[in-house]
Amino acid sequence: MKSSSIISALLLFCFTLSANDGKPNVIYILADDLGIGDLGCYGQKKLKTPNIDRIATEGIRFTSHYSGNTVCSPTRAVIMTGQHPGKVHCRGNGDEDAFALDPEMTTLPRLFKNAGYATGAYGKWGLGTTSKQGASNPLTHGFDRFSGWKSQRIAHTYYPNFIIRDGKEIPLEEGTFVHDLIMKDAFQFIEDSVSEEKPFFCYIPTAVPHAAMHAPKELHEKWRKIFPEFDDVIGKYGAGSEDKCPPVQNPIAGFAAMMENLDNQIGDLLDMLKELKIDENTIVLFSSDNGAHKEGGHKPEFWDSNGPYRGIKRDLYEGGIHTPFLARWPGKIAPGSVSEHISAHWDILPTMAELIGQPVPPQSDGLSMIPSFLGNPDQQKAHDFLYFEFIKGKAPTYTTRALRQGNWKAVQRSEKDRGLKFLPVELYDLSTDIGEKNNVAKKHPEMVDRLKKLMDNAHTPLP
Repeated sequence: MKSSSIISALLLFCFTLSANDGKPNVIYILADDLGIGDLGCYGQKKLKTPNIDRIATEGIRFTSHYSGNTVCSPTRAVIMTGQHPGKVHCRGNGDEDAFALDPEMTTLPRLFKNAGYATGAYGKWGLGTTSKQGASNPLTHGFDRFSGWKSQRIAHTYYPNFIIRDGKEIPLEEGTFVHDLIMKDAFQFIEDSVSEEKPFFCYIPTAVPHAAMHAPKELHEKWRKIFPEFDDVIGKYGAGSEDKCPPVQNPIAGFAAMMENLDNQIGDLLDMLKELKIDENTIVLFSSDNGAHKEGGHKPEFWDSNGPYRGIKRDLYEGGIHTPFLARWPGKIAPGSVSEHISAHWDILPTMAELIGQPVPPQSDGLSMIPSFLGNPDQQKAHDFLYFEFIKGKAPTYTTRALRQGNWKAVQRSEKDRGLKFLPVELYDLSTDIGEKNNVAKKHPEMVDRLKKLMDNAHTPLP
């Protein structure tokens, strides 16, 4: 073994001992419908995100990270279970309670709970009605605390009738901007865990910047002055029959305001870690559940939300699934690191298992990213391929599927994005065509056959 490999192995061994003994705190922030191009550290020019960018400049930025799917519920299922998109039980949005996690499975929060952590979730659950008892409730799966929306549909508005705290409906005064309440609850959970001298896992699946484009009034007014040319645009969205979802004048300003508000709160969070003297023992992760949306008056093309990539939410082209991923851990992750390691949301669970010294649950398909975190790419295991499938609407089987192996990307859609009949496989060489503009399937029939067989084998039929 080369001396460099021996040193890397020793560093990884020492890290594991340190992590197991010190039990690092973990904060995982999952944005909702945030395009990779919406952040300054990935190229955003019209809007500054200095505090989210701090996670990158003080930690590591991944350039080839992928979401669990191209819509909300299945991505959350992938993160919680560590299963890849062709194996997990949820592969599209729909009846949320039907997507509840298996209570017998060791999911991400249960992993932390087994290691003696305090566990809290704050925001949009997306895997069941949070006020119900049983499998739909996040408290069933290892979370001690939950604060957020009652359901994924109600999370379309930031002015719901209720906030759900630990399974109970708490009425809100009309006009209450619930996002800020949820973030306040998350901060309180962190403070309480520190005062109780207990390591914590704080999961923050914020609804920002999912439509509607609601934001605090002062920030919204600020951005209306910056982009007054959009004042005649009214963004409309819905959250069901009972909860109000006010229309938004100038949703361009609304998006900027909601992003600035979240960025400010993440700055407050990073400052709080230092004030509580837990900064060096806390790892902060940031990602998004899928690509940018085009709803409620939001204009991803104005913001260049998908950066150089083709497609948005509900696509399995890169713009729908190529997501930001940042990790910050002072003293462990080198500041300003960049990793090209090809990774995905189903890697989070095994990464956390290694971090806290727990066995990887048997259902997991992911790989630990700890070597990449520590700057040891020669120790990093690589995926043979990443596979995706997405069910749109109420189709009886997957309606789009995709697979990346190295720099080759296969995409196969069904007719009109619905039904059982697939169109021919599209093939893209990402090394020269990151925007997936040039379908080279006819030039490489052997590669098409190879990737098609991999997609066929990766698919597990749903019950």
